[in-house]
Amino acid sequence: MSTAPEATSSPSVLARIRKTPFWVQIVAGLVLGVGLGYLARAADISWLATTLETIGKIFVQLLKLAVPPLVFTAIVVSVANLRNVTNAARLAVRTLLWFLITSLIAVAIGLGLGLLTNPGEGTNLKTEGLKAPKSTGSWIDFLTGIFPTNIVTAFTEVEVLQIVFLAVVTGAAIIKLGSKAEPVLKLSESVLELVQTALWWVIRLSPLGTLGLIGKSVAKYGWDLLKPFATLTIDVYVGCALVLFVVYSLLLKFVGGLNPLNFFKGAWPAIQLAFVSRSSVGTLPVTRRVTERLGVPSEYASFAVPFGATTKMDGCAAIYPSLAAIFVAQVYGIDLGIKDYLLIAFVSVIGSAATAGLTGAIVMLTLTLSTLGLPLEGVGLLLAIDPILDMVRTATNVAGQAVVPILVAAREKTLDLVAYNNPHGDLYEDAPSVTVPAQATAKATAAA
Repeated sequence: MSTAPEATSSPSVLARIRKTPFWVQIVAGLVLGVGLGYLARAADISWLATTLETIGKIFVQLLKLAVPPLVFTAIVVSVANLRNVTNAARLAVRTLLWFLITSLIAVAIGLGLGLLTNPGEGTNLKTEGLKAPKSTGSWIDFLTGIFPTNIVTAFTEVEVLQIVFLAVVTGAAIIKLGSKAEPVLKLSESVLELVQTALWWVIRLSPLGTLGLIGKSVAKYGWDLLKPFATLTIDVYVGCALVLFVVYSLLLKFVGGLNPLNFFKGAWPAIQLAFVSRSSVGTLPVTRRVTERLGVPSEYASFAVPFGATTKMDGCAAIYPSLAAIFVAQVYGIDLGIKDYLLIAFVSVIGSAATAGLTGAIVMLTLTLSTLGLPLEGVGLLLAIDPILDMVRTATNVAGQAVVPILVAAREKTLDLVAYNNPHGDLYEDAPSVTVPAQATAKATAAA
């Protein structure tokens, strides 16, 4: 009996850390990362900079490791489960329609900011010696890239568009075959749950990943790098903030008849993780979890959120390429006309799937520049600050991926208003409708 206090003294520290709200852990990692990154740069401490970069790199690698099986199984299961959803075709059409509407609004904001601020004028950036990226986006590449030539290569080289295509076909075939394909569906569901459980462990490391990623950016780039790109950087952050906090709030209020504050309370863990990880797909399990906890039916969320994670990119595919195209055109002294701005809007809406939920939006940018006939070498100008811009872009992407299913569910009168009006603000709070490791542990304990 005397050893009981000693046995519980050590776990109590871990228990207190676990009970600390997720957002507090992320902010702590952010502040510590900025401080260590600044120290590494100011004092020229190479080992500290290398350590921060390694921590961030490992975190991103762990997130990317789960991308192929996560995307494939999530979409297979979501498509196959559409047979259990009432009015599935109408829900799918309305989801895609709102994807398009919000993308158009976002690209309009991006173009408006670009025309008002002229981010490329007076930058005095040197373009001599810049080379076009080895892999560029074109409409031919985009269309042919959807269809895989080798199933194994699609997974080993993480060709997300090809994985999505294979998953949609597989899900449709499962619906067609019915009971004959039930073993394949059950296997996909088991693999999906396994991957989400393993990925959840990685997500719990987000505060440490935040420390490494932010610290590496500060140590490597510093603040001086942003000076020539100050207007563009501010434009991207302001544009994303307008979409994230103003546009989405107005849509929730006037289209869905909902209180926007409840959305941000419930969805904030996913938005935070997206800001740090810069990966919509890596954030997918958390996005789906918060969307369901905000009252979206599980059957519909399992379809809308995975598709949104691979095709819904208001930050990376709407705001950013429109601003970046104007920036590159002004740096190179090329005038854009009404036709060019309409082309930017078209590319942003139709070509958004080219970003495919992975870190960065270089493919989308090259697709936009090549469509407009702008120098692809301009991509090289933006590579240095891309990680800084990508954080807010991805956060905006993920917020939109949660907003649209909520809007559609509200319009269809299937949204659980009790759940929406009582949001869970912390990532670690249990949610009965979503399978998480904590539940698995509870089940194991009960069985024991």
